This record gives sequence, C-alpha cells and structure tokens, in this order.
Amino acid sequence: MIAKIKRIVPLLLAGVFIVLSWWGIYSSQVGITSRSLKVEEIPMQFMAPQTVGPHPGVLIAHGFSGSKQLMLGYAHVLAQNGYGVLLWDLPGHGANTRPFVYESLQHSFDVALAALEQQPEIDPQRLAALGHSMGGGVTLKGGIEHGTQLDAVVAISSTDAPVTTDLPKNLNLQIGQWESYLAPYAERLLDQAGGTNLDLSQGKGRSFKIIPSVEHATILFSDISHQESLNWLNHTFGLQTSNSYQDRRMAWYGLHLLGWVVAIATLLPRLNSQSLIGSQTSLAATPPTSLPANKSAFRKWGGLVLAPILPIAGLKLLNQLTPIDNLGGLLIGGALGVWMLLAGLLWLGILSAGDKAAIGQPTTSDLKVGVVGFAMLWFGLGAMAQWVWLPWFLVPTRLLLWAMIAVACIPWFLASSLVQDQAKLWHRIGWWLGQSLVLILGLTGTILLLPSLGFLGIMLPVFPLLVALFSLITAKTASPWSSCLACAPIFSWLIVTPFPLV
Repeated sequence: MIAKIKRIVPLLLAGVFIVLSWWGIYSSQVGITSRSLKVEEIPMQFMAPQTVGPHPGVLIAHGFSGSKQLMLGYAHVLAQNGYGVLLWDLPGHGANTRPFVYESLQHSFDVALAALEQQPEIDPQRLAALGHSMGGGVTLKGGIEHGTQLDAVVAISSTDAPVTTDLPKNLNLQIGQWESYLAPYAERLLDQAGGTNLDLSQGKGRSFKIIPSVEHATILFSDISHQESLNWLNHTFGLQTSNSYQDRRMAWYGLHLLGWVVAIATLLPRLNSQSLIGSQTSLAATPPTSLPANKSAFRKWGGLVLAPILPIAGLKLLNQLTPIDNLGGLLIGGALGVWMLLAGLLWLGILSAGDKAAIGQPTTSDLKVGVVGFAMLWFGLGAMAQWVWLPWFLVPTRLLLWAMIAVACIPWFLASSLVQDQAKLWHRIGWWLGQSLVLILGLTGTILLLPSLGFLGIMLPVFPLLVALFSLITAKTASPWSSCLACAPIFSWLIVTPFPLV
C-alpha cells in the first residue's frame, strides 16, 4: 500500500505540473488571433490582437539556427500591445525546406513583407521590422531597401550593414551584456547612422541598448529586451499601451519538462521490472547485459578522456576532402553527428577491447523500455517546445537525417550507459561531470581546429543539462541498451531540429 502511494503521489504531482503548464501557454494566447500561412513555400505565422484594427505591423526575423518559434516572445509581447506581427522561417531553417544560402535571405524578407501588408488586420502605412543576429542583418538591409515602407527597425545582436544617417528609419540596436564582442559592431552601426537621437518624428531616431545579464541566445527571453523593443515601436507610431503582459512561456515550458521528468522517474522503473519478469519467459529475449566487473576504472575513464581524439582527427582529415560544415546536407549538425559517432566508437572500443560479450545485444524488453523512454522524453522536451521556442515537429527531410544521426549516436550512449550501469549516486554525478567536461572541451578543440564549425560554441552551455537528463534515464532503466535506445534518438532530434538544411 505504501509503495503504491509513493508511486501515485509523484504521478499526480507530475500531472498537475503538466496541466498547469499547458494552462499557462493557453493563457498567453488569450486575446490574440493566430494563423499559419505559406507563401512561395515559406512557412509563416501571423499574430494580431483580437481588438478592432487596423494595427501597426511588425516583421520578426530569427537568427542562424533559429526559427519563427524562437522569436515568439517578442511576437506575444507586441501582439498583446496592439501590433500585428508576422514571423517566418528563413531558407533552410525550421519548416522551410529550401536550402540555406545567404543570397536568398533578402528575398524571403521581401516575400514576408508583402504577406504582412496583405493581412486584413494590418495598416500598410505603419510597418516595422525586428530581427536577431543573422535576422537582424536581414532586417537592417530590409529597412534600407524598403525605406519608404518601414518606419522603424530593431536589430538585436547584429553585426554589419550599410546603414546611413537616413536609412533605416528609427534604428534601435540591442546587444546582451555577456556578448560584449558585438559592442564594436553596434557602436560602428550607431556612428554610421548618425549617433544617438531620441527624436523619432523625422525617422532619424537612433539608440543603442545593452541588455543586462544575457548573452546571444538568452537575450531573446529577456523582459528588458522585449520592453525596449515595444517602447521604441510605440514611440515610432505614437502609441500608448498599458498591457502589463510579460512573456513567461519559457517558465511554463520548464514546469512542463519538470512534470515529465517526475513521470519518467516514477514510471520507467516499474516498466523495467515488468519487462524483466516478461523476459524470463520470453524466448525472444535474453537478460540485459552490463559491463563486466573486471573492467577497470582506467579503461572506463580513459576511454572517455581519449574519446575526442578520433573525431577531431577524423573531421580534420575529412575536411581536406569535402567541406566539413555541410555533411549530409545539414549545416554543422551533420559534422556533430560524425563527431559523436567517432567519439562513441573509440570509447566503446576501449571499454569492450574486442569482447563483444561486454556489449551484448538489445533484447525485446530493452526495445520496449527504450521506445517508452524515448516517447516520454520526446513529449517532455518537445511537445510544448513547438509553441514556445523550438520547431519540434520535423519535416520529412529532417526526419531522414534524424534517423541517420540517431544511429550515429548509439555508440556514445551505449558506452555512457555501460559505465553507469548499476552505479551509485555519487558515481553517476562523477560521470555526469566527466561527460559534460569531455564534450565541452572536445568540441571546443574541434572548433579551434575547424573554425567553420564555430557555431557549435553556442550549444556548449546546454550539454551539462542534457547529460544530466540522460543520466536520469540511465539510472531509471534496467539495462544499458534500453537507456541507449531512449537517449540516442532524442539527442539526434536536438541536433537535427535547429541546424539549417543545405
């Protein structure tokens, strides 16, 4: 009875977290009209207040490896304050399957601007654009080329553009406090544009704002950046808004993920025990394998520490034969998949030392637990992400790449699961720390030797969180193979989702 209560209470708590988080996401949509569009095969999303228009319109452009979902924070704040906004996936990004080439970015901006003007809720005489990073460069150039149409431009974490004292009109520049390397670019843009000018009546307003305590990615979720953008546009269009909306959808996403983590920690052990009982009577299954006890700590840790050597050398050599940054048709992400494959093979090879019995084969129970674990992770990480920050539902082209990279990730996650099998808590903490450091340092070394993969650097801070989540799965599954089959495809999903198609 006590065991049943211990199982039911966490599940009830997980259910409360998940339901409450979805209520929070739904609440952020109240009062907003939202619809999906596709113009010239470019996926778009339009949002506007349900109040009587016409409203000022704002184009919102994402950065490299971003998507329209990543910019929804600005969209919600603006839509809640009287603006109609249009977001779109740049070529190769999100659900846009057209290959990514820089030359096509401005055309997509032109198409999106025309689509925004055609929305019945929009006043075509009051238009502006906002963009982040690469998208900031696109909006700066768009503000110059469409100077008669766009009354303001907000460029966030951007670099160079041929701005002048006249164009773009009413320019607001923002960078994060922790991306100071962009400060010289912003200062140069401000100087080229004529310096600070807070009189927006003639279209020559200029300002530069440093957003505190954020860097290149987290600036997108900053209330200060959202409010700075809103205030600048309000001054441009002479609006006075009193809506106190602050975008808290990422907090709701975090609560949603926490709910699923609790559910995983509660349900997977029970599924494991049922699978093991079934495997004893199933002819198609054999007992789950684990690493033999005589495998020394030197081989376990030595394999992990040496793991980056093979992918760094392999990618360096491969780069001499073909451009390394677009392997498999996925910019940077394909190279990361190869990195994980080579690193995993080296670590697994050192662990097994040619002894296949040390690795074993997946059983039917492993497959069952692995699929359920993957499904729970998929819902926990991604079901809400589609409406918050990440295009989780993959288009067919990305699905094929996902399957290929998932297979490539299996050796790493199998090795990781083997060394943690039946480990005590403090050992698992050590493996979490060790894997996080090896991945971060190994990929940093790869970037130093192969600068074309430099954008991987923005992902490195996320690795400790992912390794912790995967360690939880390993602790709650009965065998290394079931953990591996749950984690490898999720990691592949996270690789395939953001990076551009080429």
